[in-house]
Amino acid sequence: MDVKVILLSIGASFLLAILLGPLFIPLLRRLKFGQQIRTEGPQSHLKKKGTPTMGGIIIMLAALLAFLKFSDKTSEFWVLLVSSLGFGLVGFLDDYIKIVFKRSLGLTARQKLVFQFIFSILVCVLLYQMHHSTDVGIPGTNAVWHAGWFYYPFVIIMLFATTNAVNFTDGVDGLLSGTGAVAFGAFTILAMHASENESAVFSAAMIGALLGFLVFNAHPAKVFMGDTGSLGIGGGMAAVAILTKTEFLLIIIGGVFVLEMLSVILQVGSFKLRGKRIFKMSPIHHHFELSGWSEWRVVTVFWLAGVLFAALGIALGR
Repeated sequence: MDVKVILLSIGASFLLAILLGPLFIPLLRRLKFGQQIRTEGPQSHLKKKGTPTMGGIIIMLAALLAFLKFSDKTSEFWVLLVSSLGFGLVGFLDDYIKIVFKRSLGLTARQKLVFQFIFSILVCVLLYQMHHSTDVGIPGTNAVWHAGWFYYPFVIIMLFATTNAVNFTDGVDGLLSGTGAVAFGAFTILAMHASENESAVFSAAMIGALLGFLVFNAHPAKVFMGDTGSLGIGGGMAAVAILTKTEFLLIIIGGVFVLEMLSVILQVGSFKLRGKRIFKMSPIHHHFELSGWSEWRVVTVFWLAGVLFAALGIALGR
């Protein structure tokens, strides 16, 4: 894999995001696509009400244009496109309904489930058509799980889990933009090592797009990505892990996302079973905010954790 192509992909998507930000942010503001803030959340977030959201359009568009420019139109290309843009579209519909129709929950749980399932099935069909291996390696060992036909339900579970975990992480200015860029950085290295060119170019394009978006999303954020961005990022990340045969490594590289999702599961489970909460608020980044941490402290600590998880994933993957 030509390193020059990777660097060009990062640079192009970064520049595109930088250029698209000043175009889309005022447009989102004029359309009154402002963020609704939960009153039960941290009180410091109430001042963010009305900040333009659906900025994930900037991320997805910048990454898509760079990916189209520097990739080959192989079978892997279509898997990445369907997974990232498909889940991003579900997020867009969710954001649109929340904002335009003033429905705080956006799509109903059933609607979101159906749409996500449709795109997950499309990904599975593409994988089957390209004769993608159904063997799954166990990180750090020579062991292999011969999943057979169960691989496809496994892929569906993986797509659902990843998109939801990434979505939970998007709650503090710059948190997901930074941790997402770090995770895609790890996958760029692993994809290059495995000669998975399309996955490497896509991951590189996502790095640039996320870092470019971070310019506008860092505290105090001028724009939020919304579910348009978080679901698109999650769908793309899961697809890269699938194509590079690092399915279980995603759990390690995306360790921050896993912890965010686990905090929600534990919080809900504890409250239903014992009537008591484990954390002051979930996802866990809100717990630290309510414990007195500043947003910048939360973000920088989580970014550092993301770097450590990514480094461990690369070490095990190579």
